[in-house]
Amino acid sequence: MVQSHGEFGMATIATASQRAKVSGLGLEWKGVFPANPTPVHDDGRINEESLRAIFEDNLSHGVDGFWVAGSTGEGPVMSDQQRETTARIAGETISGRGLSIMHVGAVSTDSAAKGARAAKESGCDAICCVPPFFFRGEDQMTIDHYKLVADAADGLPFFVYNLPQLTQVEFTPELMQKVMDAVPTVIGLKHSAPTFGNIREFADMGLKCFSGNGALPLPALTLGAVGTVDAPLALAPWLYTGLHDAWERGDIKTAQSLQNQTKSIVDVVRMFGAPAGVTKLILSERLGVDCGSPISPVTKLTEEQRFIVLAAAENAGLLEAPE
Repeated sequence: MVQSHGEFGMATIATASQRAKVSGLGLEWKGVFPANPTPVHDDGRINEESLRAIFEDNLSHGVDGFWVAGSTGEGPVMSDQQRETTARIAGETISGRGLSIMHVGAVSTDSAAKGARAAKESGCDAICCVPPFFFRGEDQMTIDHYKLVADAADGLPFFVYNLPQLTQVEFTPELMQKVMDAVPTVIGLKHSAPTFGNIREFADMGLKCFSGNGALPLPALTLGAVGTVDAPLALAPWLYTGLHDAWERGDIKTAQSLQNQTKSIVDVVRMFGAPAGVTKLILSERLGVDCGSPISPVTKLTEEQRFIVLAAAENAGLLEAPE
């Protein structure tokens, strides 16, 4: 049995359970890893019910794991308590059904290390971390930061977060080699830097390189990426799991057809430069839960912008999952 993708006009794909059965694969560091938003109450507490609802929804469409509390998930502006709560919910909800990569990056090493310990204690499968992103220093500063964070994670696999547009630090293959030499638990990275061709070099280094560009999942796979991590995947998991499955079975025609449909999803997410607010709004509407507003100072949508976003989301087929 397969399901039609309705208004998306996509090729049919299997449901989550069927997908696992067909692939015959266990949990692996590859595939579709949504960078989901983090719902919060007005008082700043993590909205556990809504966060679990997002995880459950995406898992039902066959995603392979999650990149939790990344930039769209507002991890860098979370308090230690918010980060610890998010890690606990991720561990409880995702374990054994997908892989959870908990982002623990923070301004201070101490705060990032606390997040790493919480990820370990909560049963998350790996951690990821941006480099120090306020005070600038030489490569050794980043390496020393990562060593302490990795030690706090007590053996969990470590993914580097390559996001120079926000951190002002780009992980080149040369810097990644230094990090790998110093931090043995580093196994991969999310590559969101504009140097797209480095995906091939990272793959040749034996790293599990996820592309951070939801607009180019298929080109990234052809370069050697193991999968994609990005916010649009949380809104249309069925599209991205269909694309990845088609790639793995060698059905390039279907994969290309689905690749062509990613642009409309990405364009919606990037509206008003507010991916956290946009994804929270759309998922609130589609899932019937309250995901709240972004954590200050992250950009919040105005009422007029919310109306425009919902209209664009409806036009893109994002307010109702395909049957």
